[in-house]
Amino acid sequence: MPGRKIRVTSCSSLHIIGTSLSNPAAKSMKVSATTNTKRHHHHHHHSSKTNKTAAARAAAMVNHDTENLSPIFSSKSKSSDSTDNVGVGDSKISHEAIEQDVTNLTNLNNLPSTNAFEALQISSDRLRTIIAALHCNILIRKADLVRNLDYVANVLDAVHEDETRIKQQHIPVAPIRRRLMEEDDGALSEIEPDSVPNEVRDWLTMTFTRSMSTLKRRPSDKPKFKSVAQAIRAGIMVDRIVKKWTLRIKLKTINEWTFDVFSVNEFTNGQCLRYVGFELMQRYNLPNKLHISITTLQNFLEQMESGYSRYRNPYHNLVHAADVLQTTYQIIYNSGLMVENWLTDLELFAIFVAAIVHDFEHTGTSNNFHIQSRSDVALIYNDRAVLENHHVSAAFRLMRQDEYNILSEFTSDEYKNFRHLVIEMVLATDMSCHFAQLKTMRSLISMQENIEKAKALALILHCADISHPGKPWDIHHTWTQSLMEEFFKQGEKEKELGLPCSPLCDRDNTLVAESQIGFIQYIVEPSFIVVGDMLEKVLKSLVAADSELLSPSIPNRSMTSSPSPSAVSSTELNHQHDEQNGLERQLPSSMTTPIPRSTIVRRPWAEYLKLNRERWVQEAEEERRRKQLNVIEEEP
Repeated sequence: MPGRKIRVTSCSSLHIIGTSLSNPAAKSMKVSATTNTKRHHHHHHHSSKTNKTAAARAAAMVNHDTENLSPIFSSKSKSSDSTDNVGVGDSKISHEAIEQDVTNLTNLNNLPSTNAFEALQISSDRLRTIIAALHCNILIRKADLVRNLDYVANVLDAVHEDETRIKQQHIPVAPIRRRLMEEDDGALSEIEPDSVPNEVRDWLTMTFTRSMSTLKRRPSDKPKFKSVAQAIRAGIMVDRIVKKWTLRIKLKTINEWTFDVFSVNEFTNGQCLRYVGFELMQRYNLPNKLHISITTLQNFLEQMESGYSRYRNPYHNLVHAADVLQTTYQIIYNSGLMVENWLTDLELFAIFVAAIVHDFEHTGTSNNFHIQSRSDVALIYNDRAVLENHHVSAAFRLMRQDEYNILSEFTSDEYKNFRHLVIEMVLATDMSCHFAQLKTMRSLISMQENIEKAKALALILHCADISHPGKPWDIHHTWTQSLMEEFFKQGEKEKELGLPCSPLCDRDNTLVAESQIGFIQYIVEPSFIVVGDMLEKVLKSLVAADSELLSPSIPNRSMTSSPSPSAVSSTELNHQHDEQNGLERQLPSSMTTPIPRSTIVRRPWAEYLKLNRERWVQEAEEERRRKQLNVIEEEP
């Protein structure tokens, strides 16, 4: 669209022109003085009041300097047109105007067709309304967001198709030949575009001239972008905006038990571990607090993904690592211990790293397979916790290299404590230690003494490692299919090596439903009962300690957070750079009575374990029927 400009002022905030959806006729457009393109009729009556309102809304939307914005939003115009700044400096509009525009996003019935000229301006307005709402943390219904973005994408597709068609019709010719053609076609070039139908114009041009560009085009037929490249760039920009905000929305659910790691992995093109890991560490500002280089942390997470992808395992892969990391965090977060001053920054970092590395370079086979096949790793670790020892050892060997050394700024004591915690937690994921671990923890729960923190964290990680039966059915069933496929592949390897087939590894005879019923009933459910009881005991001990020490001058432990969550997540760093050090929740000075705190831990997994077990019982009945039918068919 020649000469079309969206005005952006040169001041520190981005001001959006024409964000109002409530008055579609009131839009602001500049037309270049170098062209003769006329404004459409509905652009003639544009009041200064509308300009002031739109600009003020934009000012309310953006409260940070453009230096802190994503590059997509931080471009500045060199124009100093005073009309662009009218009423901006003194205007402080509440969110009500933007909320009204967000409400209007639900109305798509009266929008022009995607190939209409007006669709471009409306698409721009709707995109900017969405951006304004996201900046102001105004909720947009998912359905409205998807429908509006789909409309904008269709408009861009229409523009691209139109521009491509036009380009294909304009075949470059030599300058001399072009001039001769213009002389020959002079008469037809004078035909006004509205004087004949489109079909007649095209027939006259094709039949009586040597060029398809002779006749004047109607304004609606003119290219809406200067080139195909601009249309493609616009599409890329919109795609980046959509991906950025979609990932931001997905990671906002990272505190929830039902977090869908598969969705995040698909959206990040198979890189969910680095995104989930970086998000959690930035959420609690750990790189800054522990003096960890961001580049080194990114290198470390990328190398973790590489190690998890080495054997292309169906189950023990980077998605499993991301899932265990998020679940470990969620169990602690859900219990309330994140705000109870129970963990230091170093301990929280150790938890995250232990979850990340707990299956690093997993071979897709069990410890028993390594022992029976006399593998190198079994010989190195003397048949004891073979894989678990390798996971943690390989991770620490990696961190000895400078580009992956996230521990380079640790003191000797910090390194020693960190290493002790990580080793303790990772080795506790050895399934052969399962029953001994539960027995020990039950004993500790029954005693008066406080539970050793390393043992508590080890049980949390172990439970997170086997947690998928406690998730929604779709997530649990997907994990089950992946795990069984990995078991079956091991069974095939065992047959090739002449080894006995391990339990659940025979593709032809394993009853999947029955195996999951037993897994839930005898392994997962008892483990989560114990971990829930353990968390409640830890909470009670913290509350009891506070009740003894609390005085009017000493704030309640529950009202201070250490480690404190950063005020921004990793996806918001460009917008809120100044809030890196987290926030402290402080007790009002006038409050002298402690607020009662619950010591009951919510157990969201309990209901899912029950529902999934019932579902597997139904599946088991189906398995038995199928097996009986197969026996009948095989009988002579």
